[in-house]
Amino acid sequence: MSTDERYLDRELSWLAFNERVLQLAEDESMPLLERVKFLAIFSSNLDEFFMVRVAGLQRRIAAGIAIRATSGLLPRTAMDLALRESRVLMERQSAIFSKQVLPQLRDEGIDIVHWSDLSVEEKANLQKVFNKKLFPVLTPLAVDPSHPFPYISGLSLNLAVTGQKPNGEESFFARVKVPPSLPRLLPADGTRFVPLEEVISAHLDQLFPGMAITSHHTFRVTRNEDVEVEEDEAESLLDALEKELTRRRFGPPVRLEVEDGIDEEVLDTLIEELGITDNEVIRVSSMLDMTGLMQVYELPREDLKLPSFQPRTSPEISDVETSSPSDVLDAIRKHDVLVHHPYDAFSTSVQRFIEQAANDPQVLAIKQTLYRTSGDSPVLESLIEAAENGKQVLVIVEIKARFDEQTNITWARKLEQAGVHVVYGLVGLKTHAKLAMVIRQEGEQVKRYCHIGTGNYHPRTARTYEDLGLLTCDEAIGDDLARLFNELSGFGTEAAFNRLMVAPRALRSTILEKIEQEIENHKRGLPSGIRFKCNALIDEQTIDALYEASNAGVKVDLVIRGMCSLRPGTPGLSENIRVRSILGRFLEHSRIYHFANGGEDELWLGSADMMHRNLDRRVETLVSIKDQGHIDYLKGVLDLALASDTAAWHLRSDGTWENRDRDENGLPLQQYQETLLKRKGLRGSA
Repeated sequence: MSTDERYLDRELSWLAFNERVLQLAEDESMPLLERVKFLAIFSSNLDEFFMVRVAGLQRRIAAGIAIRATSGLLPRTAMDLALRESRVLMERQSAIFSKQVLPQLRDEGIDIVHWSDLSVEEKANLQKVFNKKLFPVLTPLAVDPSHPFPYISGLSLNLAVTGQKPNGEESFFARVKVPPSLPRLLPADGTRFVPLEEVISAHLDQLFPGMAITSHHTFRVTRNEDVEVEEDEAESLLDALEKELTRRRFGPPVRLEVEDGIDEEVLDTLIEELGITDNEVIRVSSMLDMTGLMQVYELPREDLKLPSFQPRTSPEISDVETSSPSDVLDAIRKHDVLVHHPYDAFSTSVQRFIEQAANDPQVLAIKQTLYRTSGDSPVLESLIEAAENGKQVLVIVEIKARFDEQTNITWARKLEQAGVHVVYGLVGLKTHAKLAMVIRQEGEQVKRYCHIGTGNYHPRTARTYEDLGLLTCDEAIGDDLARLFNELSGFGTEAAFNRLMVAPRALRSTILEKIEQEIENHKRGLPSGIRFKCNALIDEQTIDALYEASNAGVKVDLVIRGMCSLRPGTPGLSENIRVRSILGRFLEHSRIYHFANGGEDELWLGSADMMHRNLDRRVETLVSIKDQGHIDYLKGVLDLALASDTAAWHLRSDGTWENRDRDENGLPLQQYQETLLKRKGLRGSA
């Protein structure tokens, strides 16, 4: 079988993932405001796809790199297909919004209307808002021989305005930027909203006094916003990245969104001035930039959302909910603790772990990695407090975390000012591993308490991202983390590990060895089987190994949230491989790797997906799970995700996904996340 028949294209696979998000917005069984949320998420996802993936294809085309992807597609072909599919999906999104969601919102007393739909009183009220809040910050920029075409920042919403000057003979063209600091939707009356750009459009006469406005059209530009930093001099990495972030704003455009019905002369002007092609123009028949719909989702209409729930403190930390904080260190001393967010509260487990260590007089040091966190992170505030309390604190800050660079730079400087030892990891590698270690004096001994997780130390996303974490004071894991932290903060690459797989050194090779062992176990008649749950499966070596396992008769079950280049169910290639995808109210983010191992189950969890960047260009970790109760729990999670009566998308061999959410009688299948909520005994699981 040729290479291009063995692998699905990663860009098209990513678009297929975002189509699944769009299907959630289409799902009429989903509460109305949840559908609104998924429309916004779809837009945000697609923005990033253009800023990174389409931008990458454009770079290869511009550089004349005509190397085929493993799917067999040349960069130009891949980009053309991606643009065509994106256009189809955006048209579908517009139809869902205008024909399904908006009318239903209206029935519930929530409306997004045009300026022309407002009453005289509503217009008068919004005119006051315009005069007070909008007019002072608006800056009309003319385009003429003395005023060159202005720079259009990425993802900004803009108005292209044309008109006649007072003499009635000379026309003009101008651009007005819609202020990103203001709400996307302005309330006209309670829950009746008007898009911000329409309020501005209705008052253009105040921005262009004496001029006769002939047209105004909304448009939006997406730019290449991927960051590339030269790391030859590690000492200047912070400064180099800040300079690159400044340059990011001036990246070349990769997409122009315009309102359907835009004047063709205006469109020609935008195309010429922005230097894009007709193929990169996407006409939108409804509201541009639906990321702003999150404003509607946040309305206090709980009757239009999935039932709420309150995460619980893990029973492995505290059997009884009390008003006093749980003693996480004491719980870890007694036994390993497995936490499953957001079902188990992040605040009373991982966050409390760091807070408690920061204020414990017997704690000598804290070491932690930081990839993404919130701007007001209590975890990092605790690390600052620990340093101020005289403890030695080391933080490995990944300042190259895409789109979170500025937040991480800000935190790095705050940490340094507080006396924290801040290290930016290894040159040429991103530190993506989720690790924390607390070193505590206990009598004559020094004990190490460790956390290894699948998600970031981000208190906000911990309520919406599904992740796993292991809290342990196992000596072997403590030894492993001590060596790894020393490697990240100092020098040396020869450390051996007992309970960890570490990328880029040996994670892929170890996974491949374990796949090979499953093949051998099957040949010997021993229990065999492979089950992965991760965000993406792109790495060809891993895929090829899974193909070999399938051909040898090993059953392979994969739960892949996003991109998947493996082609399942193909005779002679992957007949024993099934691929599913689960989406829902939480972003499935945990990574679990299960090998039947001849009847002695091996379970690993950690930060790594099966992608080139994770395996070759990042510091990643997977940790082996030894507690039998935890092994059984993780197996149960996989069992539920793969059960025949669990709703999921199933990947076909041609690369398309089938949504199987009903049984043969048309009855709804169980929802994976809702079932876990019920099992955890949490509110809102009905």
